[in-house]
Amino acid sequence: MSPTVRVTRRWPAPVERLLSDEFAAQLSADDHPMTAAELGAALRHADIILPTVSDTISGPMLRMAGRRARAIVNYGAGVDHIDVASARDLGITVTNTPEVLTECTADLTLALILMVCRRTGEGERELRAGCWRGWRPTHLLGHRVSGRTLGIIGLGRIGRAVARRARDGFGMKVIAHTRTPRAGERLELREALDDLLREADIVSLHVPATAQTRGMIDCRRLALMRPGAYLINTARGGLVDEQALVDALRSGALAGAGLDVYSSEPAVHPGLRTLENVVLLPHLGSATEETRAAMGLRALDNLRAIVCGEEPPDRVV
Repeated sequence: MSPTVRVTRRWPAPVERLLSDEFAAQLSADDHPMTAAELGAALRHADIILPTVSDTISGPMLRMAGRRARAIVNYGAGVDHIDVASARDLGITVTNTPEVLTECTADLTLALILMVCRRTGEGERELRAGCWRGWRPTHLLGHRVSGRTLGIIGLGRIGRAVARRARDGFGMKVIAHTRTPRAGERLELREALDDLLREADIVSLHVPATAQTRGMIDCRRLALMRPGAYLINTARGGLVDEQALVDALRSGALAGAGLDVYSSEPAVHPGLRTLENVVLLPHLGSATEETRAAMGLRALDNLRAIVCGEEPPDRVV
Protein backbone atom coordinates (compact mmCIF):
# COMPACT_ATOMS: atom_id res chain seq x y z
CA MET A 1 0.00 0.00 0.00
CA SER A 2 1.15 3.56 -0.69
CA PRO A 3 2.16 5.50 2.44
CA THR A 4 0.00 8.36 3.69
CA VAL A 5 1.85 11.64 3.25
CA ARG A 6 0.81 14.82 5.10
CA VAL A 7 2.08 18.30 4.21
CA THR A 8 1.61 20.87 6.98
CA ARG A 9 1.81 24.16 4.99
CA ARG A 10 1.38 25.36 1.41
CA TRP A 11 4.42 24.67 -0.77
CA PRO A 12 5.22 26.16 -4.20
CA ALA A 13 2.56 25.05 -6.67
CA PRO A 14 4.85 22.99 -8.96
CA VAL A 15 6.05 20.97 -5.98
CA GLU A 16 2.54 20.47 -4.67
CA ARG A 17 1.53 19.09 -8.06
CA LEU A 18 4.33 16.53 -7.87
CA LEU A 19 3.36 15.60 -4.33
CA SER A 20 -0.23 15.07 -5.40
CA ASP A 21 0.63 13.15 -8.56
CA GLU A 22 3.27 10.87 -7.05
CA PHE A 23 2.00 10.35 -3.51
CA ALA A 24 -1.60 11.60 -3.36
CA ALA A 25 -0.32 13.78 -0.53
CA GLN A 26 -2.72 15.51 1.85
CA LEU A 27 -1.97 19.20 1.29
CA SER A 28 -2.73 22.22 3.42
CA ALA A 29 -5.89 23.88 2.16
CA ASP A 30 -5.52 27.29 3.80
CA ASP A 31 -1.84 27.44 4.89
CA HIS A 32 -2.68 27.99 8.56
CA PRO A 33 0.00 27.08 11.14
CA MET A 34 -0.96 23.73 12.62
CA THR A 35 -1.78 23.62 16.31
CA ALA A 36 -0.15 21.04 18.57
CA ALA A 37 -3.38 19.03 18.45
CA GLU A 38 -3.41 19.09 14.65
CA LEU A 39 0.23 18.03 14.47
CA GLY A 40 -0.50 15.22 16.90
CA ALA A 41 -3.38 14.05 14.73
CA ALA A 42 -1.15 14.16 11.65
CA LEU A 43 1.48 12.05 13.41
CA ARG A 44 -1.19 9.49 14.33
CA HIS A 45 -2.79 9.27 10.89
CA ALA A 46 0.07 9.71 8.40
CA ASP A 47 3.10 7.57 7.67
CA ILE A 48 5.28 10.49 6.62
CA ILE A 49 5.01 14.13 7.76
CA LEU A 50 6.40 17.05 5.74
CA PRO A 51 6.69 19.97 8.21
CA THR A 52 8.30 23.42 8.11
CA VAL A 53 10.02 25.65 10.65
CA SER A 54 6.58 26.80 11.87
CA ASP A 55 5.77 23.28 13.16
CA THR A 56 7.15 22.39 16.59
CA ILE A 57 7.40 18.60 16.88
CA SER A 58 8.32 17.81 20.46
CA GLY A 59 9.54 14.65 22.15
CA PRO A 60 6.25 14.01 23.97
CA MET A 61 4.43 14.43 20.66
CA LEU A 62 6.65 11.80 19.04
CA ARG A 63 6.27 9.45 22.01
CA MET A 64 2.48 9.67 22.22
CA ALA A 65 0.44 6.49 22.01
CA GLY A 66 -0.80 5.64 18.57
CA ARG A 67 1.85 7.54 16.61
CA ARG A 68 1.98 6.19 13.08
CA ALA A 69 4.54 8.47 11.44
CA ARG A 70 7.86 6.80 10.72
CA ALA A 71 9.56 9.66 8.89
CA ILE A 72 9.72 13.46 9.06
CA VAL A 73 10.75 15.09 5.78
CA ASN A 74 11.51 18.66 6.78
CA TYR A 75 11.11 21.59 4.37
CA GLY A 76 14.15 23.62 5.42
CA ALA A 77 17.74 23.17 6.53
CA GLY A 78 17.26 23.85 10.24
CA VAL A 79 15.67 21.15 12.37
CA ASP A 80 15.68 22.85 15.79
CA HIS A 81 11.86 22.74 15.76
CA ILE A 82 12.02 18.93 15.80
CA ASP A 83 13.14 16.87 18.80
CA VAL A 84 15.79 15.07 16.81
CA ALA A 85 17.11 13.15 19.82
CA SER A 86 13.70 11.63 20.49
CA ALA A 87 13.28 10.83 16.80
CA ARG A 88 16.63 9.00 16.85
CA ASP A 89 15.64 7.03 19.95
CA LEU A 90 12.33 6.04 18.38
CA GLY A 91 13.79 5.09 15.01
CA ILE A 92 12.03 7.93 13.16
CA THR A 93 13.87 9.14 10.08
CA VAL A 94 14.39 12.90 9.85
CA THR A 95 15.67 14.67 6.72
CA ASN A 96 16.23 18.30 5.78
CA THR A 97 17.00 20.43 2.71
CA PRO A 98 20.58 21.74 2.97
CA GLU A 99 22.63 23.67 0.42
CA VAL A 100 19.76 25.09 -1.65
CA LEU A 101 19.16 27.98 0.79
CA THR A 102 22.75 29.17 0.89
CA GLU A 103 22.97 31.84 -1.79
CA CYS A 104 19.65 33.56 -1.16
CA THR A 105 20.16 33.67 2.61
CA ALA A 106 23.63 35.13 2.08
CA ASP A 107 22.14 37.75 -0.26
CA LEU A 108 19.60 38.75 2.38
CA THR A 109 22.31 39.00 5.02
CA LEU A 110 24.15 41.56 2.90
CA ALA A 111 20.86 43.37 2.30
CA LEU A 112 20.35 43.70 6.05
CA ILE A 113 23.92 44.93 6.53
CA LEU A 114 23.37 47.63 3.93
CA MET A 115 19.93 48.56 5.22
CA VAL A 116 20.93 49.02 8.82
CA CYS A 117 24.25 50.74 8.14
CA ARG A 118 22.71 53.16 5.62
CA ARG A 119 19.47 53.62 7.62
CA THR A 120 17.31 52.78 4.62
CA GLY A 121 14.50 51.40 6.77
CA GLU A 122 14.20 54.72 8.58
CA GLY A 123 14.28 56.61 5.29
CA GLU A 124 11.58 54.45 3.72
CA ARG A 125 9.30 54.87 6.74
CA GLU A 126 9.86 58.63 6.76
CA LEU A 127 9.04 58.95 3.09
CA ARG A 128 5.88 56.84 3.26
CA ALA A 129 4.67 58.82 6.28
CA GLY A 130 4.91 62.02 4.28
CA CYS A 131 7.56 63.46 6.61
CA TRP A 132 10.45 63.93 4.19
CA ARG A 133 11.43 67.61 3.93
CA GLY A 134 13.91 67.22 1.09
CA TRP A 135 17.65 66.69 0.76
CA ARG A 136 19.90 68.21 3.40
CA PRO A 137 23.53 67.59 4.36
CA THR A 138 22.89 66.08 7.78
CA HIS A 139 19.81 63.98 7.00
CA LEU A 140 19.84 60.30 8.10
CA LEU A 141 23.60 59.94 8.07
CA GLY A 142 24.60 56.30 8.25
CA HIS A 143 27.94 54.54 7.86
CA ARG A 144 29.75 53.19 4.84
CA VAL A 145 30.10 49.43 4.59
CA SER A 146 33.26 49.29 2.47
CA GLY A 147 36.36 48.84 4.58
CA ARG A 148 34.46 47.83 7.70
CA THR A 149 35.33 44.71 9.68
CA LEU A 150 32.68 42.01 9.45
CA GLY A 151 32.74 39.33 12.13
CA ILE A 152 31.04 36.09 11.09
CA ILE A 153 30.01 33.61 13.77
CA GLY A 154 29.67 30.19 12.16
CA LEU A 155 31.42 29.15 8.96
CA GLY A 156 28.98 26.76 7.39
CA ARG A 157 27.78 27.18 3.82
CA ILE A 158 25.91 30.41 4.50
CA GLY A 159 28.65 31.96 6.63
CA ARG A 160 31.21 31.33 3.90
CA ALA A 161 28.89 32.69 1.21
CA VAL A 162 28.42 35.89 3.24
CA ALA A 163 32.18 36.17 3.73
CA ARG A 164 32.78 35.87 0.00
CA ARG A 165 30.25 38.58 -0.83
CA ALA A 166 31.51 40.93 1.87
CA ARG A 167 35.18 40.52 0.99
CA ASP A 168 35.00 40.41 -2.80
CA GLY A 169 31.98 42.64 -3.38
CA PHE A 170 32.33 45.30 -0.69
CA GLY A 171 36.00 45.25 0.23
CA MET A 172 35.28 44.41 3.85
CA LYS A 173 37.78 42.85 6.19
CA VAL A 174 36.28 39.54 7.29
CA ILE A 175 37.11 37.74 10.51
CA ALA A 176 35.34 34.61 11.71
CA HIS A 177 34.79 32.30 14.66
CA THR A 178 34.00 28.65 14.05
CA ARG A 179 34.16 25.44 16.03
CA THR A 180 35.20 23.49 12.94
CA PRO A 181 38.00 25.35 11.12
CA ARG A 182 39.13 23.99 7.79
CA ALA A 183 42.74 23.41 6.85
CA GLY A 184 43.99 26.24 4.66
CA GLU A 185 41.12 28.55 5.64
CA ARG A 186 41.45 31.86 3.77
CA LEU A 187 39.62 33.87 6.39
CA GLU A 188 41.15 35.35 9.50
CA LEU A 189 39.91 33.19 12.38
CA ARG A 190 39.43 34.22 15.97
CA GLU A 191 39.65 31.28 18.36
CA ALA A 192 37.72 33.11 21.07
CA LEU A 193 34.25 34.41 20.25
CA ASP A 194 34.73 37.27 22.70
CA ASP A 195 37.76 38.48 20.73
CA LEU A 196 35.72 38.62 17.53
CA LEU A 197 32.99 40.61 19.23
CA ARG A 198 35.53 43.17 20.48
CA GLU A 199 37.05 43.64 17.02
CA ALA A 200 34.15 43.59 14.55
CA ASP A 201 32.19 46.62 13.36
CA ILE A 202 29.37 44.32 12.18
CA VAL A 203 28.63 40.89 13.66
CA SER A 204 26.61 38.37 11.62
CA LEU A 205 25.24 35.12 13.08
CA HIS A 206 25.33 31.89 11.07
CA VAL A 207 25.16 29.02 13.55
CA PRO A 208 22.32 26.53 14.11
CA ALA A 209 20.10 26.74 17.18
CA THR A 210 21.28 24.10 19.63
CA ALA A 211 21.43 23.76 23.40
CA GLN A 212 24.94 25.24 23.21
CA THR A 213 24.11 28.23 21.01
CA ARG A 214 20.74 29.35 22.39
CA GLY A 215 21.14 32.75 24.03
CA MET A 216 24.82 32.93 23.06
CA ILE A 217 24.52 36.65 22.32
CA ASP A 218 23.53 37.75 25.80
CA CYS A 219 23.99 40.88 27.89
CA ARG A 220 27.64 40.14 28.61
CA ARG A 221 28.56 39.51 25.00
CA LEU A 222 26.59 42.48 23.69
CA ALA A 223 28.60 44.64 26.10
CA LEU A 224 31.81 43.35 24.50
CA MET A 225 30.85 44.71 21.07
CA ARG A 226 32.42 47.92 19.86
CA PRO A 227 30.52 51.17 20.47
CA GLY A 228 28.57 51.85 17.29
CA ALA A 229 28.64 48.22 16.13
CA TYR A 230 25.80 46.41 14.36
CA LEU A 231 24.30 42.95 14.92
CA ILE A 232 22.83 40.94 12.03
CA ASN A 233 20.83 37.72 12.51
CA THR A 234 19.52 35.59 9.65
CA ALA A 235 20.08 32.28 11.48
CA ARG A 236 17.70 31.63 14.38
CA GLY A 237 16.09 34.08 16.78
CA GLY A 238 16.91 32.02 19.84
CA LEU A 239 20.62 32.78 19.46
CA VAL A 240 20.02 36.28 20.85
CA ASP A 241 18.72 37.48 24.21
CA GLU A 242 16.22 39.89 22.69
CA GLN A 243 15.62 41.95 25.84
CA ALA A 244 19.36 42.45 26.23
CA LEU A 245 19.52 43.50 22.57
CA VAL A 246 16.69 46.01 23.06
CA ASP A 247 18.52 47.47 26.06
CA ALA A 248 21.79 47.78 24.13
CA LEU A 249 20.06 49.48 21.20
CA ARG A 250 18.12 51.87 23.40
CA SER A 251 21.22 52.88 25.33
CA GLY A 252 23.20 53.56 22.18
CA ALA A 253 25.77 50.89 23.00
CA LEU A 254 24.98 49.40 19.58
CA ALA A 255 24.28 51.51 16.52
CA GLY A 256 21.69 49.12 15.10
CA ALA A 257 20.56 45.62 14.26
CA GLY A 258 19.19 43.82 11.23
CA LEU A 259 16.97 40.86 12.06
CA ASP A 260 15.18 38.28 9.93
CA VAL A 261 14.44 35.79 12.71
CA TYR A 262 12.96 35.98 16.22
CA SER A 263 12.86 33.80 19.31
CA SER A 264 9.06 33.38 19.40
CA GLU A 265 8.00 33.64 15.75
CA PRO A 266 5.69 34.99 14.53
CA ALA A 267 5.64 37.14 17.66
CA VAL A 268 8.29 39.86 17.76
CA HIS A 269 9.62 41.37 20.98
CA PRO A 270 7.59 44.58 21.46
CA GLY A 271 10.72 46.55 22.28
CA LEU A 272 12.22 45.78 18.90
CA ARG A 273 9.13 47.05 17.11
CA THR A 274 9.51 50.50 18.71
CA LEU A 275 13.15 51.09 17.76
CA GLU A 276 14.09 53.09 14.68
CA ASN A 277 17.63 51.69 14.53
CA VAL A 278 16.43 48.14 13.81
CA VAL A 279 15.52 46.63 10.45
CA LEU A 280 12.92 43.89 10.94
CA LEU A 281 12.13 41.37 8.20
CA PRO A 282 9.59 38.50 8.40
CA HIS A 283 11.93 35.50 8.00
CA LEU A 284 12.66 36.07 4.32
CA GLY A 285 16.10 34.45 4.12
CA SER A 286 15.13 31.79 1.58
CA ALA A 287 12.13 33.63 0.15
CA THR A 288 12.79 33.54 -3.57
CA GLU A 289 10.78 31.52 -6.05
CA GLU A 290 13.89 29.65 -7.12
CA THR A 291 14.99 28.68 -3.62
CA ARG A 292 11.59 27.75 -2.21
CA ALA A 293 10.97 25.50 -5.21
CA ALA A 294 14.43 23.97 -4.85
CA MET A 295 13.73 23.26 -1.18
CA GLY A 296 10.55 21.43 -2.13
CA LEU A 297 12.31 19.39 -4.80
CA ARG A 298 15.06 18.47 -2.34
CA ALA A 299 12.41 17.32 0.14
CA LEU A 300 10.80 15.29 -2.64
CA ASP A 301 14.10 13.51 -3.28
CA ASN A 302 14.20 12.51 0.37
CA LEU A 303 10.55 11.44 0.33
CA ARG A 304 11.03 9.28 -2.76
CA ALA A 305 14.02 7.54 -1.21
CA ILE A 306 12.18 6.80 2.03
CA VAL A 307 9.15 5.42 0.22
CA CYS A 308 11.38 3.20 -1.94
CA GLY A 309 13.26 1.88 1.09
CA GLU A 310 16.47 3.62 0.04
CA GLU A 311 18.82 5.84 2.02
CA PRO A 312 17.57 9.45 1.85
CA PRO A 313 20.22 11.86 0.58
CA ASP A 314 19.75 14.37 3.40
CA ARG A 315 19.28 12.21 6.49
CA VAL A 316 19.66 14.04 9.79
CA VAL A 317 18.88 10.94 11.89
